[in-house]
Amino acid sequence: MDITQFKPAIVYTIYIASTPEKVWEALTSAEFSRQYFSGNAVEVDPRIGGAFIVRAPDGSLHISGEVIECVPYRKLTVTFNVNWPALIEKLGPTLVTYEIEPADDVVKLTMLQSHDRPLSDDILSGGRQGWPAILSSLKSVLETGKPLVIKMAPPQRMLDALKALGIATP
Repeated sequence: MDITQFKPAIVYTIYIASTPEKVWEALTSAEFSRQYFSGNAVEVDPRIGGAFIVRAPDGSLHISGEVIECVPYRKLTVTFNVNWPALIEKLGPTLVTYEIEPADDVVKLTMLQSHDRPLSDDILSGGRQGWPAILSSLKSVLETGKPLVIKMAPPQRMLDALKALGIATP
């Protein structure tokens, strides 16, 4: 996959009172991710070409992809394909990159959601709403041991935009 064609559409940065090793574990461990990601389990084979999978709380496949870049405790880039074939067919693939940087006694975590084509603000509103909730809950678990309870659902403007493109919503 030629990732040079992908441009960031969503960038979210958060500072976490933790270590790069613990942030890496939170991003790559099924057991840990269930705590902050609404019961979803992230499974990562941390090597280039390895599998990237997110399973819903019932164990079904929610997101699948492949590891594109992997520098433990520093950077992870994966393809991020929601298990919704019509969405991928119409909107193309998604690339997600996590950059982990020490910043004095904390960690700066930056998430970039990139696409190989322009997408409307309405389509991107789902990620712009979802990523801050997910990563804020990750921060809360690492700092306090408790996740944030945030009801997550696709914004109506995103669902309306998908419908206008002829993409049936689940």
